[in-house]
Amino acid sequence: MADNPKVLIVMGSTSDLPIMREAKKILDMLGVASRVGVYSAHRTPERSAALAAGAREQGVRAIIAGAGAAAHLAGAFAARTTIPVIGVPLAATPLAGLDALLATVQMPGGFPVGTMAIGKPGAQNAAFFAASIVSLEDPDVADAITAWREKKAAAAAAASAELEASS
Repeated sequence: MADNPKVLIVMGSTSDLPIMREAKKILDMLGVASRVGVYSAHRTPERSAALAAGAREQGVRAIIAGAGAAAHLAGAFAARTTIPVIGVPLAATPLAGLDALLATVQMPGGFPVGTMAIGKPGAQNAAFFAASIVSLEDPDVADAITAWREKKAAAAAAASAELEASS
C-alpha cells in the first residue's frame, strides 16, 4: 500500500478484486500513488465512514468505489467526504451489473458519484478519471496521460496503415 495515496480504491468484498485490480494497474502505469482495500457499506459502515472522513487530510484526491447489487459503497463514501467519488458498478447478481449501475447513478442531489461503465472498462476509466483529477495538481500525471493517449493513437494509425497496405 502506498504511504501517501492520491487515490483510494475501495470495494465491498475481495470477490470484487479481479475487476478493481484493473484500476490499480492503470494508476500504477500513470505513476499515481494509490491504496486498495475492502470497505463495506453494510458490513463495516463505521470503518468505511472513518476512511472517507479522513481522506482529504491524508492527501487523497479521488476515491474509486466498486460495488455490485445495491451498490451502496460509492454513495456511503460520497456522504462522508467532498472528495470526488467515482463509482464502478460490478456484476454480482443475475442482473449482470444493471442493478449496480442504476443504484450508483441515482444518488440524491448534493452527494454526487461519477459513475463509470459496468465491470472492467468501468474500473479502467475510473482510474483514468481519478488520474485526471490528480493531474490538476501534478503535471507529471498529466504528461503520463498524454503519453499514453499518444501511444494509443500511434498504434491505431500503424494498424490502419498495415490494413490499407494489405488491401
